[in-house]
This record gives sequence, structure tokens and C-alpha cells, in this order.
Amino acid sequence: MSASNPSVSLSKANNAGRTIKPSIWRVMRKYWVFYVMMLPAIVVLVINNYIPMFGTLIAFKDVNYQKGIWGSDWVGFSNFKYLFSTETAWIITRNTLLYNTAFIVLTLVISVAFAIMFNEMRNRLLSKFHQSAMFLPYFLSWVVVSYLVYGFLSNEHGFINQTVLPFLGLKPIEWYSQSQYWPIILVVVKIWKEIGYTTVIYMAAIIGIDHEYYEAALIDGASKWQQIRKITIPLISPVIIVMTLLQIGRIFNADFGLFFQVTRNAGALYSTTQVIDTYVYQTFLAIGDIGMSSAAGLVQSVVGFTLIYLSNLAVRRISKDDALF
Repeated sequence: MSASNPSVSLSKANNAGRTIKPSIWRVMRKYWVFYVMMLPAIVVLVINNYIPMFGTLIAFKDVNYQKGIWGSDWVGFSNFKYLFSTETAWIITRNTLLYNTAFIVLTLVISVAFAIMFNEMRNRLLSKFHQSAMFLPYFLSWVVVSYLVYGFLSNEHGFINQTVLPFLGLKPIEWYSQSQYWPIILVVVKIWKEIGYTTVIYMAAIIGIDHEYYEAALIDGASKWQQIRKITIPLISPVIIVMTLLQIGRIFNADFGLFFQVTRNAGALYSTTQVIDTYVYQTFLAIGDIGMSSAAGLVQSVVGFTLIYLSNLAVRRISKDDALF
């Protein structure tokens, strides 16, 4: 009787303890119906999100409309150098980052607080009314919002100058020529308009929490604040993390309607209201440099992707289950 080959025996032992994965073609044949259902969405995603990525070449070219995009001269990083070497580069970058940081933090805190309060309201009809009233501004365009703000801040006919300030014994303020007030005004307007959307999302997450957790907490004698701190917030933390990561990804992007329409593009306010998006728009109108505009958009995308990746990496190190990917 011949001795068995030890290498063959070892190979069989390794294969016996290894899970054999089906081939990708076998999986596709088995679930082909679902892939067909996904096809329209995949086509739309490719057309709207991936094909336009070839346009990033414009950021590295001196676009000449007679030569076309492909025939235009290659200028490398000149467009990026011009964008960040201007006198206002630091101002627009600072404004963009500070405003978005304030939006992220305040929106998170206020929306979670409102969601918890709405969930605790005993009168459901009144709760639905407050939710609808808070959600309504989200559907208004920035043009409409800009006229509402102008109705409050107009120098001659504004409600604040004509009613509030005289009642307090104060002189009227020329709001659209004094920049020091606008960091607060813009933050208030932004939160007022969009807080309803995030509140509804967090409230939906709170409603999905099993009530047995709260019943057990009541039996143990936990107060309402302890229930919120130990049950509600930890259980909705995955939603909070996802929403925050998505907002961090756009921290280098500014809401154009907010900073252009609401401020009425007043030049006297540029020191505190001009951001990357409005600067690129104004520069493009002035000199028609599409290459520089594309360079700014590429910088925003790269910075956003990097921040999302790093933030998600930090979350993954703390809690792998709560990470976005």
C-alpha cells in the first residue's frame, strides 16, 4: 500500500475548512431579475454622475471655444494657482468653512432637540401642526425667502426698521450696507428654512425605537432626561452620524441661493458674505473663465470626498457598525 502524498492531504484539509463561494456569473444568473430592475437606476447614475466627470479636464485647460474642450491648450495647475493666489482667497475660504461648520453643528443640535420635543407631545394633532409649520419653509425657493428677509430688513419699509427698532428706542439700521450683522442673519435664515427637513428625519428615527426600552427604564426609575440621554440619543446615533457625514462632505460648498439671493449680492457685505460659490459665479461673469470655475468645483469635490473619507474612518475606528462604508 503506497503512502499518501502529504501535500495533497494538506490541500484537501485546507479546502475542507474553506467556504466555497459561488462564482459571480452564477449569482447573476440566480438574481438576474433584480439586476434588470436596478438597470434603469444604474444608467441614470452613470449618465448624471460619472460621465460628467470627464469635464474635470476643463480645470486643467485654457478653454478656447473655437478650439473646443479637447483642442484647448493644457495649462496644468494654473487655474488652481489663480484661484488661491487672489486677495480674497483667504476670505472666501474662511467664510465658507465657518458658515458650514455653524450650519452643521446648530442644525444637528436644534433638529434633534425639536424631534425629541415633538415625539414627547401628547396632543398628536398639535404635534402634526407644528411639524407641518416647521417643514413648510423647506419648500420655499431662495428667491421667495430673499424677499421675505428684505421685507424685514428693508431700510425704508422693513418691519424691523419701521416697527421693532422704534419701539425699542433705537435708530434704523442700514442692514444691506453693514456686514457685521450678516453672520447671525444668514445662520438664522438657513436654520429656519431647512431645520424642518432634518427634524422629520430624526423624528422618524425616534419613532422607530421600540417602546419596551422606555418601559424598562420607567420600571428602573429613570427620569425623562435619563431616557433621552441613555436610550433615545444612542439609538438614533447611526442616523445622526450618516446625516453629519453627508453634511461634512459639502463643507467646502456653499448654498448659492442663501449667499447670493438673500444678501441681494450687496458689495458692502462681501467681507462676511462672499463664499467660494458666489466668488466663482461673479468671476465667471466678469472674465468668462470657465477653466477657473471648473477648478474651483474640482477643489470642492476633492476636499468633500477627503473629509467624508477621514470622518468615516474616525467613526469606523470608534464603532464599525455606525460607519457609512
